[in-house]
Amino acid sequence: MPTYVYECSACEKVFEIEQRITEDPLKDCQCGSNGTVKRIIQPVGIAFKGSGFYVNDSSSVAPSSTTPKSES
Repeated sequence: MPTYVYECSACEKVFEIEQRITEDPLKDCQCGSNGTVKRIIQPVGIAFKGSGFYVNDSSSVAPSSTTPKSES
């Protein structure tokens, strides 16, 4: 279940609530005031691990050939 972050406009309290994706956003603060509650969008951290990504595969210089060319 995802965790959403909300902020109350009346008491300026920031709190987290676990809700289902299908549930409606909260409208009332836990403090009981008449302030509006808005959902704060949080950035999602993504870490690309393993081979197959640009950082791991394409950023290094290709090794040069060490065998001498034969003259014909």
